[in-house]
Amino acid sequence: MVSLRGVIPAHLLPFTADLEIDEPQLRRHVRALLDVDGVSGITTNAHASEVATLTADEQRRVLDIVLDEAAGTVPVISGVYQDGSAKAARIAADAEAAGADALLVFPSVVFDGGSQLRPDMAFAHYAAIADATSLPMIAFIYPSTSGLRLGTDAVVRICSEIDNVVAVKEWSNDIVAYERNLRALRSLAKPISVLSSFSRSLLTSLVLGADGVLSGHGSLVVDLHVALWRAVEKQDLAEARRIWERIRPVAEVCYDDPFLDGHNRMKVALAELGRIDQAHVRPPLQPVGAAERARIRAVVERAELSRG
Repeated sequence: MVSLRGVIPAHLLPFTADLEIDEPQLRRHVRALLDVDGVSGITTNAHASEVATLTADEQRRVLDIVLDEAAGTVPVISGVYQDGSAKAARIAADAEAAGADALLVFPSVVFDGGSQLRPDMAFAHYAAIADATSLPMIAFIYPSTSGLRLGTDAVVRICSEIDNVVAVKEWSNDIVAYERNLRALRSLAKPISVLSSFSRSLLTSLVLGADGVLSGHGSLVVDLHVALWRAVEKQDLAEARRIWERIRPVAEVCYDDPFLDGHNRMKVALAELGRIDQAHVRPPLQPVGAAERARIRAVVERAELSRG
């Protein structure tokens, strides 16, 4: 059984100036993440890698590259980002055929029309994907304010009744909802790994309880995520607070409004640190302005993040 625990960064996706996938830079970035002691997996084809802009062939190529770099050392988790259940099932089956170790299943945009009143729809979506693959699945819990959110009862049913679902990426962005989901999942006879994606309140969520961290922010601060995770595991709250004081300003600048620029800003930070060559993003994202680049540069310098 694949272990979905510990620190699992979701990598960014470097592009060339003409917005093609920059394969050498992708390999460099992924290798740097995998070389950090304590990284227990890596996620591809997710928000951090701008999956919404990738063709099916590009998603497969990115997965192949990440699998090649990981070379079986840690699990590779591939995103299933598709609104139609049958299409999502095909993506899942293709990822398994390519050699992925687990799947991160995104909610369908169709859910935004009121699926909280029809939780059977979310269940059916996950069940259809599970029928197409034998891989372990991570259910992605969206923020409590999002139309794509899953209520606690829906999360519990998906996790308890679909055998493949063995973990959640908990991004409820509401600490009350986070704790409610955590307690409900901990009460199940079936073990479910709770992976926090609560990047702006990561320390709080880990102290409440989690089995690890799965976040695109790890593409920038994965060494600090590992240190924070280890401190919490040792119940060394003073050390955890010290590490969090370095992470928090970086999380705040990356996830500032507008939120859609989050991974855009992370690319800028990586470029400023010399860890990728350029911070190109695909439309509809647009490059951030000079003033924001300067603000990002100042924050990452104060945090003394690792350089390339």
